[in-house]
Amino acid sequence: MNTASPDLITFGESMALFMPAEHRALERAAVLEQGFGGAESNVAVGAARLGVSVGWFGTLGNDPFGHMIVKTLRGEGVDVSRAKLSSEAPTGLMFRETVAGRLAVHYYRKHSAASRMTPEDLDEEYIRSSKLLHVTGITAALSDSSRQTVIRAMEIARDAGVPVSFDPNLRLKLWSIEEARKTLLPMAEMADYFMPGWDELQLLYETQDWEIVAERLAALKAISVVKSKGDRTIVLQDGRMDEVPFYPADNVVDTVGAGDGFCAGFLAGIVKGMTPIEAVRLASVTGSLAVQMRGDWEALPTWEVAAGRLGGQAWVER
Repeated sequence: MNTASPDLITFGESMALFMPAEHRALERAAVLEQGFGGAESNVAVGAARLGVSVGWFGTLGNDPFGHMIVKTLRGEGVDVSRAKLSSEAPTGLMFRETVAGRLAVHYYRKHSAASRMTPEDLDEEYIRSSKLLHVTGITAALSDSSRQTVIRAMEIARDAGVPVSFDPNLRLKLWSIEEARKTLLPMAEMADYFMPGWDELQLLYETQDWEIVAERLAALKAISVVKSKGDRTIVLQDGRMDEVPFYPADNVVDTVGAGDGFCAGFLAGIVKGMTPIEAVRLASVTGSLAVQMRGDWEALPTWEVAAGRLGGQAWVER
């Protein structure tokens, strides 16, 4: 076994992120805060903070934004040894603003370096030697070659006996629901852990009837973890359905990244040997804490903080 491979591996597109201060609209902002975000890199940071060895890779532009992303991820303890910097295409950008009290996101990612990923970019041994591969539907939506890359990575993991986690992360700004169904539903059939939101399932399965959706999920080989079904998470495995209530958030500041924080907690729990139900409880804590600060991943907790919340320990300010 290649000992250089982390236990958890994920890959996709990370973008430079710009936000106006004080929740202003972009057209009236004189100053923008810089950061970065991306579903898979958010998960990688969250899992690393929880004490799991994790690797993220993708293609970024050989530009200041790409260098910033790689350096920050490395500083968070994420293995970026397979990440690539391209001089042929730029790092994608996204801008977030608050409009009429609601969050709006603007992407500038067409023809980005990440959209040019191909199956040849995969280090197959790196994937085979891991313990868990996590992929999302966002990468599959970027381009035909990116979609082929995600599917090939899942095939490599499956052939090597490495479990695959799949979050559909449905983004209808990137493709139509019809296109998404053609790709995401077959990907769900390849997964060992399927992590959709209830809102995504209604769109993918074209019904709001939970009984029909539950029947479709039961036909999958995956353990399904359905986020945000009311105020709880539903776990379906081996013909059984369990419900886990949300961990309450004390102060909701920024809801972007909540799902990624949840995934990070769940995957970290699985790698640590927790049962799916125990992992969902950890995920509920990490998802709750993720929304209490601005940014996609900045508020994700360390293992000490998350374990303390799981154990009901009080937070001491001073």
